[in-house]
Amino acid sequence: MAGSFSRDVIATIGLTVVVIWILPYVISTFTITVLIVYGLLGLSLGLVWGYGGILCFGQAVFFGIGAYTYAISAINIGESTLPMLLSIIVPSLFAALLGAMMFYGRLTDVYLGVITLVVTLIFYRFINSTAGPHYKIGNAQLGGFNGIPGFQTLNIPGQPSSYIWGDGYFYFCAVVLAIVYLGVSILLRSDFGRIIVGIRENETRMSLLGYDVRARKTILFAIGGGIAGLSGALFANWGEIVTPSVFSLGQSAEIILWCIVGGLGTRFGPILGAAGLSYLKFLLGQQSFVDNTLITGLILVFFVLFLPKGIVPTIVNVWDLKFGRLLSDRFQKPRRNRKLRLNG
Repeated sequence: MAGSFSRDVIATIGLTVVVIWILPYVISTFTITVLIVYGLLGLSLGLVWGYGGILCFGQAVFFGIGAYTYAISAINIGESTLPMLLSIIVPSLFAALLGAMMFYGRLTDVYLGVITLVVTLIFYRFINSTAGPHYKIGNAQLGGFNGIPGFQTLNIPGQPSSYIWGDGYFYFCAVVLAIVYLGVSILLRSDFGRIIVGIRENETRMSLLGYDVRARKTILFAIGGGIAGLSGALFANWGEIVTPSVFSLGQSAEIILWCIVGGLGTRFGPILGAAGLSYLKFLLGQQSFVDNTLITGLILVFFVLFLPKGIVPTIVNVWDLKFGRLLSDRFQKPRRNRKLRLNG
């Protein structure tokens, strides 16, 4: 297990170095930054759905809560350190409360999906209706459909005038994604992670073995909410404005699509799916010949019909099938020759 985690650390550091030093020669750092943020958001649902078996149609809720929490607290505090922490804590607590209500209420997957979808709609409609001047928290006006602009962006802790922006912010987001990825790896290798995977495979059996299934699903749901909230805060710093679109149903649907395309049950799959599809959407947005929604629908149909496991699991299976067979033949031939000599 230690060796496997060491390989994960080396691979994560290597990939982070590639993203930081090589990718900017191909894509602008401004674009890569938002792809990294979306990758973090995809990882949050990939953890909850891919490993916990909890299909959440409302992951955008925690993303939006994190973004609004950061914007509101940054305006009132005037510094970014505490708002960044609050953007993780507040969505995590809300996810824990919502998860406890659903899991201890013994709701099935269908009703769980419906409730998370309805919560998304509630937040979207509520935030859109806060356009009046009396809708404010402290010094921060919610702004309705216009959103919240003009808040304090990321700065060096304790130095509000020392902003982290441009390439520096790109490096910061890349490092944050790498740290969260390794944190998720540690979590999944722990006893908690193995129990969560067991719950995904057979919830009844794990319950009969004496594990508190509902408590562990609630904790996992809260962790996923916290990661999504962090990505929301990073998105708010990237765009320097927060609007109700972060709660939209389109955003929730895209997150699910990222996980399907990248591959459920993997850590890197949702990140790859989020970055790849978001960049494709960015490229398609530069033309008006083909509708983006049509392309997205065709991609979903293609993967459901021909690559149901997603990109990463398919690549891993092909790799194991090809190179695993070569290695097997290489080690088995000397053994067969040795047996022939002994028999001779």
